[in-house]
Amino acid sequence: MTSRKLLRNGHVVTMDPAIGDLQRGDILIEDGKIAAIERDLPAGDAEVLDLTGRIVVPGFVDSHRHTWEASIRGCAPDYTLDDYFTGVLDHFAPVYTPEDVYAANLAGALECLDAGITTLVDWSHINNTPEHPDAAIEALTETGIRAQYAYGSANTSLADYWFESKIAIPGADVRRVRERYFSSDGGLLTMALATRGPGFCTNEVVESEWRLAGELDLPVTVHVAMGRLAGRFGMIRQLNALGLLTPGTTYIHCCYFGEDEWRMVADSGGRISIAPQVELQMGHGWPPVMKAEEYGLRPSLSIDVVTTVPGDMFTQMRAAFGADRARVNAECWQQDTPVPDTMLTARDLLRFATVNGAHTAGLEKRTGTLTPGKRADIVAIDATRLNTAPLIDPVAAVTLGADTSNVDTVLVDGVVRKRHGTLLADTARARRLVEESRDRLIAAAEARRRQQA
Repeated sequence: MTSRKLLRNGHVVTMDPAIGDLQRGDILIEDGKIAAIERDLPAGDAEVLDLTGRIVVPGFVDSHRHTWEASIRGCAPDYTLDDYFTGVLDHFAPVYTPEDVYAANLAGALECLDAGITTLVDWSHINNTPEHPDAAIEALTETGIRAQYAYGSANTSLADYWFESKIAIPGADVRRVRERYFSSDGGLLTMALATRGPGFCTNEVVESEWRLAGELDLPVTVHVAMGRLAGRFGMIRQLNALGLLTPGTTYIHCCYFGEDEWRMVADSGGRISIAPQVELQMGHGWPPVMKAEEYGLRPSLSIDVVTTVPGDMFTQMRAAFGADRARVNAECWQQDTPVPDTMLTARDLLRFATVNGAHTAGLEKRTGTLTPGKRADIVAIDATRLNTAPLIDPVAAVTLGADTSNVDTVLVDGVVRKRHGTLLADTARARRLVEESRDRLIAAAEARRRQQA
């Protein structure tokens, strides 16, 4: 039996250049797939969702988030990047249990859905035991989010796992997870390998992890060129010297690339993930969204860590917008030149947060635009609220006016996950579990600190 839904009377912003925007449009969904986007589609036997007064956009894509840190949300509001390594990776991470990872991924993924993020790249560098990735994947599966699970290293010791680490991600367990959960790449959950890269690891470890990714046909995602420390590593040059600039690799942050490194990434078919609020706030560097565009790359946006910044895409879009336009305006003022036509626009932001994110996660054929044939990952933004009304420019309303309170309806793969502003999940349980995890982690981290003193 075919499952059919009709989204009626929304202002549809498809992000598909061939279709454009429909001021009053309908979207027909059949078996989780977008079947048609037109005006006045017949309902037939479809369930009708009236989206009058709503702006309908593709679901947001978060291309890099350490979801396991939801249990310690807000613990590091004033941290720099250097502080993060000691205050989070060396203080909290070693005492995480699988139960803590489950609670954090459950609450963190539901937080994404509540904020209109329908696809998540879960950069999971908390695999202290084989039970840790099992717990992370179980929680992602339960929420119904679309996600790329990026298997990362353990974090039981800062000295062992960061800065010239000689310990590789355990290949046997990566193979186990690949076979057990990701034997097919066609489901809601897919897999990647979250590597630490040159400078953080010895060349032998870097090469072994890239070989493992190639063996298992997994895309690689890696942090590069952020902050004073990582900016000195010349990571892209090192990867190039090792012959490891593989197509489809995601490079995160990229704040201190040289011109030659931008060219290397572009020529090798690399992908870009930028976390604007974290980069500005923690000292990674200026978010290089337009620099990536200059080289023909397609920058995507990510949250990174909720220990320090909010977990929604609205924050990231505005941080990117403000930072880049401030930089360009200041340079033009100092040089007494006109601002260029390439100044970042509100529609650019929505492109970064949707279709570019899907491209970065390797999922552009499935999601990222509202296109017949793609999966129905759809968000409806309430444009009748005082922070978005009266409506003049729907794209500006989404990128510069709306916030999480405007997220009215969320569908993933055609399944309604939020309706009339309410998440259709046991949020009370998720909150209880993540609060219990917080209490345990704070106590365990303090006990560990006293033992080491």
